[in-house]
Amino acid sequence: MADTLRTLVSLPLFPLGAVLYPDGRLSLRVFEVRYLDMVRKCHALGAPFGVVALTSGTEVRQAGAAPETLAPVGTLCHVESLVSPQPGLLTIQCSGSERFRTTQCERRINGLWIADVHLLPEAPAAPLPDDLQPCADALERLLTQLAARAPDTPGPVAPPWRLDDCGWVANRWCELLPFPLTQKQLLLELDNPMIRLELVWDYLQQSGIGA
Repeated sequence: MADTLRTLVSLPLFPLGAVLYPDGRLSLRVFEVRYLDMVRKCHALGAPFGVVALTSGTEVRQAGAAPETLAPVGTLCHVESLVSPQPGLLTIQCSGSERFRTTQCERRINGLWIADVHLLPEAPAAPLPDDLQPCADALERLLTQLAARAPDTPGPVAPPWRLDDCGWVANRWCELLPFPLTQKQLLLELDNPMIRLELVWDYLQQSGIGA
């Protein structure tokens, strides 16, 4: 770690066909050799790995598949629980924290991606302006409905619900809405959470969800 606050060196990456947002929840079944040891080490050390979206290639290596290429911005991922239901399989529950941008990236001989990254600044928690309050209200209604349908299972969004924070509300909508992967990635890369929320609200109004 060259700069203990803003830079991470040799961060292991987990490329996915999905985007992880700060404070997001992620469940993974890990069975590829290149990730099994990495995940165990991160869990034992309490260290994060990086989740990045695949811009080409597949999550599981396949003969004849397109080469893996990775989005430049991802999110630190922390293992909260790890279970091994059978040899060669891990089931993990993770959470996202800070965004990062890769500055140098390489794939090792075992297929594991390693990167040097700069952590990206995130705007401090900001209250919702009045014109965006309906966006938070719609999210609260949706989360309440989802929780009521399956009261004995964890919902898609971990508590506490920070419905008064622009960035948190925007990130949860980005996870829940059926945006294409490229659009989810562009929203992740936006540094201003207010703009992210405004774009989400435009979509909700156009689709009738926010009515």
